[in-house]
Amino acid sequence: MSKVFDYRGAGDFSTGGFLFPYPKDTSLILPIAHHADVYFPPRKRSRVSAPFVVSGEQKKKSSIEVLPDECLFEVFRHLPGGLERNICACVSKHWLMLLSSIRRDELCTDKITQSVEPQKSLSTRKEDKPTESEQKGGYIDSNEITAEAEEDQEMEANGYLSRCLEGKKATDVRLAAIAVGTGSRGGLGKLSVRGATPVQGVTNLGLNAIARGCPSLRALSLWNISSIDDEGLFEIANGCHLLEKLDLCQCPTITDKGLIAIAKNCPNLTSVTVESCLNIGNESLLALGRFCPNLKSIAVKNCPLVGDQGIANMFSSAGRVLTKVKLQALNITDVSLAVIGYYGHEVTDLALAGLQNVNERGFWAMGSGQGLQKLKSFAVTACRGVSDVGLESMGKGCPNLKQTCLRKCPLLSDKGLASFVKTAGSLESLQLEECHRITQFGVFGILGNSRKLKALVMANCLGIRDTEFKFPSMSLCDSLRYLTIRNCPGFGNAGLAIVGRLCTKLLHLNLVGLHGITDEGLLSLVKNSDDSFTKVNLSGCVNLTDNVVLDIVKMHGSTLELLNLDGCRHITDASLVEIADNCSLLSELDVSECGITDSGIAALAGAAHLSLQILSLSGCSLVTDKGLASLGILCQTLVGLNIQHCHGISRGAVDLLVEQLWSCDVLA
Repeated sequence: MSKVFDYRGAGDFSTGGFLFPYPKDTSLILPIAHHADVYFPPRKRSRVSAPFVVSGEQKKKSSIEVLPDECLFEVFRHLPGGLERNICACVSKHWLMLLSSIRRDELCTDKITQSVEPQKSLSTRKEDKPTESEQKGGYIDSNEITAEAEEDQEMEANGYLSRCLEGKKATDVRLAAIAVGTGSRGGLGKLSVRGATPVQGVTNLGLNAIARGCPSLRALSLWNISSIDDEGLFEIANGCHLLEKLDLCQCPTITDKGLIAIAKNCPNLTSVTVESCLNIGNESLLALGRFCPNLKSIAVKNCPLVGDQGIANMFSSAGRVLTKVKLQALNITDVSLAVIGYYGHEVTDLALAGLQNVNERGFWAMGSGQGLQKLKSFAVTACRGVSDVGLESMGKGCPNLKQTCLRKCPLLSDKGLASFVKTAGSLESLQLEECHRITQFGVFGILGNSRKLKALVMANCLGIRDTEFKFPSMSLCDSLRYLTIRNCPGFGNAGLAIVGRLCTKLLHLNLVGLHGITDEGLLSLVKNSDDSFTKVNLSGCVNLTDNVVLDIVKMHGSTLELLNLDGCRHITDASLVEIADNCSLLSELDVSECGITDSGIAALAGAAHLSLQILSLSGCSLVTDKGLASLGILCQTLVGLNIQHCHGISRGAVDLLVEQLWSCDVLA
């Protein structure tokens, strides 16, 4: 028995000695606490590391935790500055949410009884300098403290900061932290919440925290959030009266009530975007027009409850200030377009898309209303009502129209397009996309009737084809500087030759995906040009060879800044040698999927006057490690290099080049 009591080993109760002064004492019931006793059975070793087991008594709370929320609220709102509030918010989630529930006007900080050096904003704290009173050796006057404190408070409310929460990061806790933390660092000016998860995502509680703590908020964007409803917008309307921009996208639980509250309480609202909000309709547009005297931009997309009544009420009230309007996929008719044409006196940008119930009469009425005198930009997409008559009416009724974009207009023909260009005398930019009734005659009608046209873009127009006809006498289009013809398979050498005769002042030439053009057609355009090209894009023109590149470089190499030959498989090293000798201003070169070898790369690297910044060799299978080693010479100017799908280059050569071109972004 004595050996049992004298046992000391790895399983003993104490590692430093006996647990009791008299180890052979048979009284082994030890009072550990008032409500916890521990019994050590004899002759058995303990199976736990602790010498005693405490009963399940709850841990006592700290003295401040026993205070009710009302008392903590009073304590928090009397904290002297933002730094102290930020520290308290880090203690627990409970304290954070309490701090976020305090409005800025409820903070009771005594400006006069603060310390001699008032707390400054962390982001705007200036270098501490002695004031005039300190330089004199006296005390700081209380008026000076008050003035400095008021200045700090004004800085806090300016709204300098911007925050964006997406996906799993969009939670109420993060919004509460933003509300508490940004107040003393410039104030929150812009908040964007996108794609919040339905579980533990953003709710009205988080938006309430922003409304209470961020009165300086000027821009709010909510995208794809179903857990926020009108209650959240009510709080924003009551707390953020400086709001200027509101963007609501895919918020199905927000109704007219929430948007009306914003309109009534935020008079500084200048821009509103509503997209795919199924419960927002005409009443919201009426409130925006009536209560927002500064509203300048409105965009409404895919809102089934919005109809002619909402558009008419908004324009009749706010038409005198609206400058930018975008209407897409709405159930509106010709009435809405007529109202826009009559009341849109200040509209400068108008975009209409997917209006299936609008006919030719609506566009005619909009142009005939004589209200769009200040319209400068006009874009129409997928509206079947765009016809020759309607477009000509728009040209007559909009004398200051400078930019026009027409996409997917199946009823528009050559005649209407030529009449529009002729009547719109101020037109400078015209873009046509998927207008399949436009032919080569329409293109020449544009060039022959325009007086100020500077940019012409034609994309995916399948009706444009080369035709054999006698070239009519037309005046030159000397104003055109930018020409883009993209993916128009019927456009060939004959069209390029006529364009070259009419347009002799081109600076930017973009011919993309034109399989029908060859060296002959492009040379006729290049040789007729009086001015020198600065940007030439010939990507996807698979039938071009070195001959046309050599002529372009010889005639325009001194001014050429960009040259894109992507997919021109007949281009070889001869073009690169000529480029290296003549293009001193060239900053971007793309020879992807061309017949380039190591010799061409060496020629580029050996040009002392060449200052390339971006070089693309993607898909050049003939380039090997030897050619890649030559690129190290260009390291002083090169900032972007694309060598993807170059199967002749090893991984080791790429790693070595990346180390050498430390200031260049390499795609491999």
